[in-house]
Amino acid sequence: MIYLLDADTIIRAENTYYPSDRFPIFWEWLLYHGSAGNIKIPQEQYDEIVAGRGDLVDWLKEDDVKEALLLDEEVDQNTVDQVTSEGYADDLDEAEIATVGRDPFLIAYAVDEDRCVVSFEVSAPAKQRANRKVPDVCAQFDVECITLFELLKRLDFSTNWENPDE
Repeated sequence: MIYLLDADTIIRAENTYYPSDRFPIFWEWLLYHGSAGNIKIPQEQYDEIVAGRGDLVDWLKEDDVKEALLLDEEVDQNTVDQVTSEGYADDLDEAEIATVGRDPFLIAYAVDEDRCVVSFEVSAPAKQRANRKVPDVCAQFDVECITLFELLKRLDFSTNWENPDE
């Protein structure tokens, strides 16, 4: 199982839950699991994050971090188109496309694969078109979607975690 991180997951981890200056162990753990192939960030989500500034952006741009965490493959454009048209709408206007952002890419990387999307978005089944939430579109495509906190449980993170490779 590969866990694909939504941009909001890693940004919120740095800004709210696990600031790198207070929880460096979290970032070591993340890097370890990226190197092991368990956690990856698709290119489109990576680009969204590194378009900003700050410690997180600087860290993600480091060669070893980028190599460990970046999902090294191209998305199938037909699957992106399918996720967009069936998951959101087939006639989105420019404003709606901007609202949807890069979420269809994230979900497309997980369609028909042993992958799970990790996002802080909350299911809102009544939302329509560009306002649909990642968990709901994932469910429509039979893609599992969990939060960062569920990921931490599954991969057994704790603040006394020690890198087994050291």
